[in-house]
Amino acid sequence: MKLSPIQFIRGQLKRVPPVVYDDLSGKHVVVVGANAGLGFEAAKHFARMNPAKLILACRSQTRGEAALRKLVEETGSKVAELWLIDLADFASVKAFVTRYKQEGGRLDLLVENAAILPAQGGKVEMTADGWEAAFQTNDLSPSLLALLLLPRMLETSKQHNSLPRLVIVSSEVHYWSPLGSQRNLLDSENPLQTFGSEAYCTPSIIRTRYFDTKLLNILFTRALADRLCSQSIIIDTVNPGFCESNLRRTMNGVQAVFSWLMDKALARTTEEGARQLVWAAVGAKGSEDGLRGAYISLAAVSEPSDYVISKQGHEDQNKLWDNLIDILVEVDPRVRDIVVNHLTSSDVHA
Repeated sequence: MKLSPIQFIRGQLKRVPPVVYDDLSGKHVVVVGANAGLGFEAAKHFARMNPAKLILACRSQTRGEAALRKLVEETGSKVAELWLIDLADFASVKAFVTRYKQEGGRLDLLVENAAILPAQGGKVEMTADGWEAAFQTNDLSPSLLALLLLPRMLETSKQHNSLPRLVIVSSEVHYWSPLGSQRNLLDSENPLQTFGSEAYCTPSIIRTRYFDTKLLNILFTRALADRLCSQSIIIDTVNPGFCESNLRRTMNGVQAVFSWLMDKALARTTEEGARQLVWAAVGAKGSEDGLRGAYISLAAVSEPSDYVISKQGHEDQNKLWDNLIDILVEVDPRVRDIVVNHLTSSDVHA
C-alpha cells in the first residue's frame, strides 16, 4: 500500500471509532510515555477498566507526578503508580526491568508509546550511549525493553491462562520513509550501527529520521511476532494518526507554522488518538490471532507500506533483526538468552 497526501487527509477526516472497553480486573498494565499526550490519555482509559496495577512509565519525576495526580483526580484510580524510565539511557531501561522483576508482578499489557523527533536545525543530538537520540529513544530502547520484559509476559500467560499484549506505537508516516531504497546502508555489514552514528546523520538523513524510526518499529514488530507465532502473546503496532501532540514542541520557524496549520485543519485530539492505542491493547476480542504482527489504524488491521510486505522488505526485516540483536546483546547479555530460550525463526510473513 502507498499513502498519498490526499489519502492521508481523507483518513484524518474519517470518524474515529469510540474507545473499546475491557475488564482488566487482576491485570497489570504498563504505559511508557504516560506523562502527557497519547500515553496519558491511554492510561486514563485503562484506569477506568479496573486493572490491579497501572504503571505510568515516564522520564521526568516532576511531570510524571503531575500526570499521576491528574489521572487520579479524573479517574479515581487507586492502583496507578509512577515509575521512571528514560529511553535515551540504556541503564535506565535496564533499571526499570530489574525493578519490574522485583516489584511488578504479572505483566498483561505493555504499551510502548514514547518517541521524540530528531534535533532540529541540522544539529545531531547523541545520547551518552553513543547513538543518535531519536533512533535510541524510538527504536533501540523500546526493543530492549520489550525483549527484557518478554519472559515476564510469557510467564504471565502460562500462570494465568491469559493472552498478554505488547503494543508498539508506530505511525502512518512509515509509508513515506525512504529507508528501503537506501541499499548502500541496508546491504552493509552493520546497517543499524551506521544508521545511528553521528557521521551518517547528515541534514538530509535527519530530515526523514522520524519516518525511518517508525518504519523500524513496524519491522521490529513483525520480526518479533514471527518468532512468537506459537506463543500465547500478541505483538502488534498501531498508528494513532496525526494528533495534537507535544511531540512537535521543538519545531521552529516555517516548520512550526506549518505544524500549527496542520493541527488546526486536520489533527485528531490526543484522546481520539489514544483510542487507537487502547484498541490495539484490548480490541478484537475473539479474533486476537489476526493481530499477530499487525499494523493497526482506525481500529482495524491495515496494510503497511509496499516495502514492508515485499520480499525485499522481509529480507531486510530479518537482517535488521539479527543486527539489532547483536547490538542489544552488547547492551545487555540477557537478550541472547531470551532470544535462544523463547523465540523461534518462523517466517509466517514470507
